[in-house]
Amino acid sequence: MDAVTALERLGGVATAAELEALSSRRRVVKAVAAGAVVRLHRGRYALPGVEGARADAIALSGVVSHGSAALLWGWPVKWPPNLSWVTVPRGRHKRHYRDRRARVVIADLGAEEVVDGVTSPLRTVLDCARQLPFDEALCVADSARRSGLVSRSELLAAAAAARGPGSASLRRVAEVATPLAANPFESTLRAICLEFPALVVEPQGEVRAWGRVWRPDLVERSRMLAIEAESWEFHAVKDAFARDCVRYTSLTLAGWRVIRFTWEQVMHHPEFVRQVLTELATWPAVAV
Repeated sequence: MDAVTALERLGGVATAAELEALSSRRRVVKAVAAGAVVRLHRGRYALPGVEGARADAIALSGVVSHGSAALLWGWPVKWPPNLSWVTVPRGRHKRHYRDRRARVVIADLGAEEVVDGVTSPLRTVLDCARQLPFDEALCVADSARRSGLVSRSELLAAAAAARGPGSASLRRVAEVATPLAANPFESTLRAICLEFPALVVEPQGEVRAWGRVWRPDLVERSRMLAIEAESWEFHAVKDAFARDCVRYTSLTLAGWRVIRFTWEQVMHHPEFVRQVLTELATWPAVAV
């Protein structure tokens, strides 16, 4: 897979190891040389628009925010934004920015909410949770939790104090955000599962089967369902494939039903995922 496509699938930002595992070192070097991929600080790679958001913010006398800020903090997102997100102070009108290739948000920010021209980690999560679709906002919040830059307690406290448009969405995201989701693929799958109250899913839930401990991507204990974000293309090597087979076989022999979804199904055909989950939600609980 070419480096740009790989980076898009990884959420717009990735470490060298993550990117090379899905592409190759040669392809990554070639993409960097061509300017199709840029190297950020902290040993991460990103699409060119990530750093370009800084220039857009400076040109607009604003700060990088929302999805663009998430990427600059090193957080993978569901879809890298095709336009920079920039927040500018109140007192300005959006018509002044219509010729700019940026999504302009009018808001006043406190000094503690801006770090080096970028909204702070907490403010970035709050902004995304207010304005992005639930699944995209959850990807950002999960990435933030996984990075350690935003804690559950501070996120819940900020959500509880939130008022105005989007505050209900913010509280919903804050309540379910977790550092246990490995990537936006898993976060998006969980977001779809959360549309079905009958299915109580647990990310990376511990399951003991055949003398070993397994952690499927999502566990629905009442129905003994292990729901997997199928990562074959991310780990397409012989040893990883063999481990997957052992895991699936062990879970099945222990009475668990393994449901597997591919990246394309979750990201591009969520209606199929919903059809499957609709069926699963009708299955009776299993007596353990």
